[in-house]
Parts: sequence; C-alpha cells; structure tokens
Amino acid sequence: MTSPPSTSATARRLFEPCRIGPATLRNRTIRAAAFEGMCPGHAPSAALADYHRSVAAGGVGMTTVAYAAVERSGLSFPHQLWLRREVVSGLRALTDAVHAEGARASIQIGHTGNMASPRWGGGRPTAPSARLNLYGPTWPRAMDARDIARVTAGFADAVRLARDAGFDAVEVHAGHGYLISQFLSPWTNRRRDGYGGSLEGRMRFLREVMAAVRAAAASDVAVLVKMNLRDGFEGGLVLDDAVQVARALEEAGADALVLSGGFVSRAPMVVMHGGMPTRVMGRLMGNPLLRLALTLFGKRLIPDVPYRDDYFLDDALAVRAAVRLPLVYVGGAASREAIDRVLAAGFDAVAMARALIREPDFVARLARDEAARSPCDHCNYCAARIYTTTMECHQRQPPPPELRRALDADGVR
Repeated sequence: MTSPPSTSATARRLFEPCRIGPATLRNRTIRAAAFEGMCPGHAPSAALADYHRSVAAGGVGMTTVAYAAVERSGLSFPHQLWLRREVVSGLRALTDAVHAEGARASIQIGHTGNMASPRWGGGRPTAPSARLNLYGPTWPRAMDARDIARVTAGFADAVRLARDAGFDAVEVHAGHGYLISQFLSPWTNRRRDGYGGSLEGRMRFLREVMAAVRAAAASDVAVLVKMNLRDGFEGGLVLDDAVQVARALEEAGADALVLSGGFVSRAPMVVMHGGMPTRVMGRLMGNPLLRLALTLFGKRLIPDVPYRDDYFLDDALAVRAAVRLPLVYVGGAASREAIDRVLAAGFDAVAMARALIREPDFVARLARDEAARSPCDHCNYCAARIYTTTMECHQRQPPPPELRRALDADGVR
C-alpha cells in the first residue's frame, strides 16, 4: 500500500475547512452513509435525529443520512427511509439539529433495484435485467423505458425534497450493487438495448440520473456520488471500468465522488471488510429457513474479508490520478494515522461509519490526540443488526443475552 509520510502540514489539513460544491464543511470528516435502521414506517424517528445530532456534536464536518429510497418501489425494509413529501418536516428537525451543532447534513438517495422487497416496495422488483437475485430471493422484471423515466424523475424529486428538508448535500448511491450499480455491472446488466452492452451503454442510466439530479440541485445543493471501485467478484465491474465511470461523473457535474466497493448480493464483506457475525444475523431473522441457513452455513454464504486500515486506498489512487474533482475516501479510515495517509495521498475528505457508531465523538478525539485510533473491533455486529433492527455497537451497548450468546458463538468478545 502507498504510505506517504505524515507531516505537520498533513496533520493540520484534517481540520481545515473543505468545500464540496456549494457546501463548506468545517473540517474534512464525513459520517459515511451507513444504514441506521431508524425509520419505522419509512419515516425518520427521533432516534435517527438524535444519532446524527450526536455525531455533529462530536465534531464531524458533515453527517449523511443513509439509504433513502427515491420511490416506494426502491424499498427493501420496513424501517428504511422513503423520501417523500410527508417526511420533510421530520427531516427538517434532523437537519436543524445538525446545523445547530455546526455540521453540514447530507442524505443518500437511491433505489435498491433487484433487492427491493415485493412487500415493502409494493410489487415485483425491477432491475436492468430479469435475472434471479438469490439475496432476496427475488426474480425482478427488466425495466422498460417508462420505468427508467419514472425512476430518473424520482431522483430529481428526491433532490428537491432534500433541499426543502434543509440538507446541504445529496449523495447519489451508484455503488454496492443497488440499482444504478446494477446497470453499471456486467453481472446484472444483460440488456441488449442502449442501456446495456458496452460500458458506455451501461453508463447511460447513470448519465440520465445525473442530468436530472444536477438540474434539480442547481447551485443550492452539493451532489456527491458513491461509486464502486470494483464489484469484488469475477464477472463484475473492475477498476479500469471504475476509472471511466469516475471520468463520466466528472463530466456530468458531480461535486465529489465517494469511492467504495463491493456488491451486497455477491460480495458483501468487500464493502466493509472483517467478518459478519452470521449467528447474530440468523438469530434476528424472522424467516426460520434463513435463520437455519445462516446458523449452519453462514461463513460459506458470507465469507470473511480480512480487515486492514485504508483497504480501498490502492484502488482509489487510480481514480485520484484520473480526475480532478474532489474525492472522498471511505474504507478503513479508523485512526489518525490512516486518515493522514489518505489526505497526504491527495484525497479531499475522509468518510467513516463504524468508528462513529462506536464513538460518535471520535472526530473530537482525533483533534485532541494525533495517535487516536477507534476502539471499533470491526466485528460488524452493527451491520448484522440493521436488516431487522437498528444499528448498535456491542461495545457501546451490551447485547441482550440471546444475542450475546450468538456473538460468543461467532467468536466475538
């Protein structure tokens, strides 16, 4: 891994203001868009507002509300946010609280595509191609021209709602195997029309979404895009493709890119690295077959990917060399040393999630201690919970006895 030496100038850079489009952040830290599971009935809860307020009070430059569906058909879970007019006032309370603490507020907007729930999404899922998704399991139908136009318009509507709710930025989710990512990936996009085939064709939906989003944002709202550096499995999007996607997004007017990777239905641990406590996940599942499968075959279904600091940095440097727009690094930036290494390599900001679940005021500690490291153990208990309940750190709030036993069985202390 490239490891530029830390210097006093680099150390100071972390707490310099950072400009992304029309938004100026007080420092170069961002709470990454990681699903909170705090939107029962698809609406923001007091717990969601309180969590983001606590991160803002803890010193972060901008905090990102995660996983907001741009329309009902993009919902996967009953506790996932659906961005619609009825929830604007609740989100305004959240952004007001974040702003009162001196931070900026962003919201991630997207559509889950073939991972949408027939129950919560209101019908059969849609995707680039009608290809079985074992993650659901679902068998989506291929989107037609009307579907594509409707969802594209939904992204633009979501930006306008975000502005009304007081957000300073939106993050278009084009990674992790959700709908835009499904169009980009040759694994999920088998179309033979202008939205498939070559990478240029597979980028067409993304370009159309970006044109709609950019027009809706005008000069008032910053537009970030989360994109994959690679899907993480054979047959998926690779780094050379990602460089071309990044260049296309720069041309499309993105204010910044958030560089990530992984595909939740094929390579979920590439997103986070570490291990997944599958017995915990199974214990929380209502479906007895899923519970049994995760208990007996969890590590085969969701194999570990070894964690290391700055695990996406080598790939991200290829994008840094290819574009000039601001880049946000995410992936293993869990210590002052790791963060300084990223900033010294030319990235404009760093995003983190698990460190701020474990310790909402981690950024304030980074300011006090140049040797600070998050106490997060990257066991991903927080991620195992979010599909059925809210995120929580087992070190911060002790699990109930049945989950403690499951954690013990998964080897997490």
